[in-house]
Amino acid sequence: MTRPTGDVLALEIAGDRIEAGVLGEDGSWRHRESRPSDSALGSDAVIDALVDCATELTRRYAPVAAGVAVPGIVDERTGLAVFSAHLHWRNLPLPSWLADELGIPVAFGHDVRAAALAEAQFGAGQGSRSLLLLSLGAGVASAAVLDGRVLIGGQGRAGELGHLVVRPDGPSCPCGGRGCVEALASTTALFGRYRATSGTTAEAAADAAGVVDAAEVVRRAHDGDPVAAAVWREAVEALAEALRAAVVVLDPKRVVLGGHFAEALRRAQVLPQVCADLSAALAERLTVQTPPALVPTTLHGQAGCLGAALLARRG
Repeated sequence: MTRPTGDVLALEIAGDRIEAGVLGEDGSWRHRESRPSDSALGSDAVIDALVDCATELTRRYAPVAAGVAVPGIVDERTGLAVFSAHLHWRNLPLPSWLADELGIPVAFGHDVRAAALAEAQFGAGQGSRSLLLLSLGAGVASAAVLDGRVLIGGQGRAGELGHLVVRPDGPSCPCGGRGCVEALASTTALFGRYRATSGTTAEAAADAAGVVDAAEVVRRAHDGDPVAAAVWREAVEALAEALRAAVVVLDPKRVVLGGHFAEALRRAQVLPQVCADLSAALAERLTVQTPPALVPTTLHGQAGCLGAALLARRG
């Protein structure tokens, strides 16, 4: 397949937002924007918002191809958005619908795998042909780049580290299991467990010390709050167990910490400490394996959208 030359349209559905951009042939953004995905209104509303955004930018910039990155279970081979609980859809032929609407080729991929591609080419993974992107947010996900290629898996579901069970008797997970990494280390889990353990309501905590979110819990943990420290230690142990399994199986040279939570941690000025926490906990668990370098993302929230542009560029 001939790779397209010219501007390409990039689209990422990131929870309640659509991140969009037009990437020039020189690798620089000609346009970037973020707009609501209307996910609370159901799957049709998300699709309408995506098509409206794509149509408008195609009309303004005349891209030669588009790339779209979405969360959930994705089958890149068949072009199906198989399942996303948050976006309320199942088995949507999203790229073919967009191609029909836009009149240009549309490449398609998983948001975290697209972000890993961007990290490998432009971000914290540059110079390493073997890396693992650990993406933290309302969920926990990962994607591996091995010998320069993103690992998809036989069923298209490689990288579900968030649903690796690390504590069989632990809290329930939205997937239906118990003790998954996501049930212990997602932003939802962190904030919920801190609120429950501290015995305060979200409103009372906000009144007392500003809006308490997951990044604030981590900041408080490093400032000596014993409740926050206990909750954060539990999350670090869960993440370190998942990373240990990934290192044993995949042997990445570098682990990049990314996702929306990483960006919030950067803004809270605790991202370097978080990387140090995870590096130390992982090193304690490894035996004959060489610990990978654990580094923060350098793309600051644009990895998924940039990855979508790279998908479009690859054709």
